[in-house]
Amino acid sequence: MTKYTEYKYHIAALFTVTVWGATFVSTKVLIANSLTPAEIFFLRFAMAYVCIWPFARKRLWAANLRDELLLAAAGLSGGSLYFLTENIALEYAPASNVSLIVCTAPVWTAVLLSLLYHSERMTRRQITGSALAFAGMVLVVLNGHFVLRLSPRGDMLALSAALLWMVYSLVIKRIGGRYPAIFITRKVFFYGLLTILPVFAFQPFDVSREVLSRPLVWGNLLFLGVVASMLCYVLWNAAMHKLGAVRTTNYIYINPLVTIVVAALCIGERITLAALAGAALILYGMWRAERA
Repeated sequence: MTKYTEYKYHIAALFTVTVWGATFVSTKVLIANSLTPAEIFFLRFAMAYVCIWPFARKRLWAANLRDELLLAAAGLSGGSLYFLTENIALEYAPASNVSLIVCTAPVWTAVLLSLLYHSERMTRRQITGSALAFAGMVLVVLNGHFVLRLSPRGDMLALSAALLWMVYSLVIKRIGGRYPAIFITRKVFFYGLLTILPVFAFQPFDVSREVLSRPLVWGNLLFLGVVASMLCYVLWNAAMHKLGAVRTTNYIYINPLVTIVVAALCIGERITLAALAGAALILYGMWRAERA
């Protein structure tokens, strides 16, 4: 792979986490309009599935049952179960706790994949860069508030979300070279939708036409479904295959940085000097890791 081609996948990963960082604000807006996390997830993945179908309709199933089960695991770990654990965690723990713990996913991914794959073992420079980026992410998430309130139930759910994303990364690592990214992404959407359905047996789907007709609602749903889901999952899965799971997942450290910038612009949240220092550390750490 040439440097130019590699840079394209770095840009894809950076674009993806930038969009994903903004999704927290969109989700907040939808929750304020009476949608539940499960309803938001179902609508965004349903929209993404409909949009991706014309581009990935030639092949319906994987080559064998094992691969199909791996794709189902991807839909569960990177879709329904991940979003549920992350959003339910917010009900029990402060957002700073949840964001900080979920953003440890690159650490768990690096540890597991370095044990399983020789090609994913990190160099000293990559370890140092990742550690600096992690430290910067902590500063950004805390945003000047250096006291975390422990909430065992919420914190464990957030940790579960981080570990689920690690599982998703491992699955995509194993299957990414055998199928096109767009096919894998379509299957992730399909199994994500399938596995969220049992939730509605306990919490019935109840989104009225009146709510869906609000420009603020359908506008944010379009953003979440078409851009943040359909486009970004394809780009992310392609980057995972070309750059490797560890290098790609490191971009998650940028996620909270984007979130605080968008929150400052859209809902007037304050950015502190600690957050700015954290942003500098993230950028320097990732630059150092990529110069390995």
